[in-house]
Amino acid sequence: MTTSQQTSFALTSDERAQFERDGFLGPIKIYEVEEMEERWKNIQRQLRDRSHAIYPENGGKASSISNYDRHLDIDLLSEHIMKQEIVERVASILGPNLLCWRSEFFPKYQGDEGTDWHQAANFAHASGTPQIVWPSENGQPAFGGTITVWTAFTHSTKENGCLQLMPGTHTQMNYDESKGMSYQADNVNAQEKDGIKRGFFGYDYRQLQKDPNWTPDESKAFPLVMKPGECVIFWSTLMHASLPHTGSKKDYRMGYAARFVPTQVQIYPGTDEVSEYGGGIVLDKYGAVLVSGHDEYGHNRIAKESQRGFQFIPHQLG
Repeated sequence: MTTSQQTSFALTSDERAQFERDGFLGPIKIYEVEEMEERWKNIQRQLRDRSHAIYPENGGKASSISNYDRHLDIDLLSEHIMKQEIVERVASILGPNLLCWRSEFFPKYQGDEGTDWHQAANFAHASGTPQIVWPSENGQPAFGGTITVWTAFTHSTKENGCLQLMPGTHTQMNYDESKGMSYQADNVNAQEKDGIKRGFFGYDYRQLQKDPNWTPDESKAFPLVMKPGECVIFWSTLMHASLPHTGSKKDYRMGYAARFVPTQVQIYPGTDEVSEYGGGIVLDKYGAVLVSGHDEYGHNRIAKESQRGFQFIPHQLG
């Protein structure tokens, strides 16, 4: 049965068991290659129009952080985060009441470094301030994390910097995100670690290691090669990285990550502004998107559809 013929995309019991064991599933075909290539051409044209983007450009240039959450103003990206093939699979893991709280692009061009091995439980790594907080369990802080759906908008190969994953590493954090990291613009594309050109967008993830003498076990890793239109679903707490781009100039890699949490998770609690990666965004127009079920908690900013994409309705913030 092809993807277009399926009526349900909920995970099977075997798929769920595999996900719980490995921390990821994929590659999974969401679009045919030709469809994805055409969609990406259209998205590229729309990305240039920032008139309805909820974050302004930084210093006249759209940095990586100012390009967060373009699903809120670009219809094709909005359709993507709410696509049945994605939402039903994620709901199988997190439950039926589901929010997309962030999306972001991950480009890699000729000469770009690989990305450090890292994990994210509450996304406080850049600032030390949690961006998502799970309810406590028996009075103890929850383990946390988000489900990331990383979709290849172009071919993702070992030569152009595909993802690397370490199966089964999602149940124990090797990093303390509360430490925060110091941003150094001069570090971008300027570091080599264990013989590989690798960094973290101007940060050094080694600053967060619980054990400064610990080194990720590369023997457990594998490269995840994907075609346009394929995705991988993984816990953000899974050890993941990417290879450097050693290919040709025309062979760039573009990935798009949509991040999901259940509605009981608090998003940007007590936070009005996010500063990271050499830029900043103000959250006054931000809203998470309810992609499945109901929001029974009311403690998050929720965006509603309008004629111009999504719009945050202030009175809905509990």
